[in-house]
Amino acid sequence: MRFTLITVLLSLISAVELTGQSSIDSVLSNIAKNNKTIIANTKYRDAKILEYKSGLNPNNPKVEYEYLMGKPANAGDQTDFLITQSFDFPTAYLRKKQLSKEQEKLAEIEMNTIRQDILLDAKLVCIDLIYQNKLHTELSNRKQNAEKWLDAFQRSLEVGDGNIMDVNKTKLQLLEINTTLQENISNLNQLNQKLTELNGGIPIHFSDTLYASHSMIPEFNALENEIEVKDLVLKYLEQEKVIGQNEIALSKSLTLPKIDVGYRYQTFLGERFNGVHFSLTIPLWENKNRVKTKQSELIMNEANLQEHINEHYFDIKQKYEQMTNLKISLDEYETVFSNLNNIELLDKSLSLGQISTIEYFMEMTFYYVALQNYLKIEMEYNKVVAELYKFQL
Repeated sequence: MRFTLITVLLSLISAVELTGQSSIDSVLSNIAKNNKTIIANTKYRDAKILEYKSGLNPNNPKVEYEYLMGKPANAGDQTDFLITQSFDFPTAYLRKKQLSKEQEKLAEIEMNTIRQDILLDAKLVCIDLIYQNKLHTELSNRKQNAEKWLDAFQRSLEVGDGNIMDVNKTKLQLLEINTTLQENISNLNQLNQKLTELNGGIPIHFSDTLYASHSMIPEFNALENEIEVKDLVLKYLEQEKVIGQNEIALSKSLTLPKIDVGYRYQTFLGERFNGVHFSLTIPLWENKNRVKTKQSELIMNEANLQEHINEHYFDIKQKYEQMTNLKISLDEYETVFSNLNNIELLDKSLSLGQISTIEYFMEMTFYYVALQNYLKIEMEYNKVVAELYKFQL
C-alpha cells in the first residue's frame, strides 16, 4: 500500500484535534457520573455533612422524679421533681457552628480531590488508547504492505522468476508485524477494560486517534501560579489549618464553666417547695491539655502545608521542563518527517529492482522505528500536559 507524506501525517498525527477534545470530554463526563468511587464518595460527603451538623445544640434536658416513703408511718412521704437543662459556655455554640461550616468545606474539597484524581486516570488511559489506536492503524497498514509483497514474491517464484530468500525474508517480516499487532490488540483490550472499570462497569470503547488541541502553553511562572491557585490538595491542607484554628477556639470555650439551670418541686410533710435550680461546673480536670493538643496539631498542619507547597512547586517545575523538552523533540520529528516520503520511494525502488528485499525491509524498519518513537513522544507530551492541567478537570 502506497502512502504519501500527507496521508501518513494526517492519519497518524493530527487532523481535527477539536473532535478529539470533545470525545475525551464525553468519556470523562460519563465516568464522572458512573464511577463507583465517585458515587460512594459523594454519599460519604453527604453523610459527613450531616455528622458535622449534629452536636451543635445543647444537651437534652434532664428530668428527675423521686418518691420517698417515710418510716414510721407518721413520718410522712417526700416527693421531689427536678427538670434541668445544661449549657456549655455561650461562646462554645458559636465556635461549634463555625467549625461545622469549615468541616463541610473540607468534605467538599476531599470529594472533589478524589473525583479529580479519577478523571485524570481516565484521561491518561484515553491518551494511551489514542497512541495504541494510531499504532494499530500503522501496524495494520504494515501488515497489508508485507502481505502484498509476500503475494507478489510467491507468484514470481511460481513462474520461475522469484527468489525463495525473498519469500522467507518477507514471511519473517510478516511474523514480526503480526506479533507486534497481537500485542497491540491486547493492549487495546486492556485499556478499554480499564475505561469500562472506571465507568462503573458500563462498557465503553474509545477508538479515537486524535489528541486534544492545546492552546499556547504560558510561561512557567504564570502556569505555576494558576495551578497553585486551583490546587485542591493545597486547598485541602489550608482548610485543615482553618479547622485547626477553629478547634483551638472551641477547645478554649469548652474549658469555660458549664451551666445547669432548671426547676425544682418538692413536697414534704404536707408542705410544698418549688423554685429555680442553678449549678455551675468548675472546669478543673476534664479538658486539661485539650488546647495544647489542638495547638500541636495545628503546628503539624502548618508543616504539612509548607511541605506540600515546596514539593508541589518542584513537581510542577519538573513536569514543565519535561513538557518543554518533549515539545522540542516533537518539532524536530515533524521537521524531519516533512521531508520524507520513504514508503512510496521504497516501494518504487523495490519494484524496479534498485534495492534488494533485505535493504527494503531494513529501510522500512528504520522508518517505522522513527515513526513509533514519534508517536511515543507525542503520547508522553500529551500525558504531561494533562497532568499539568489536572486542575481543570
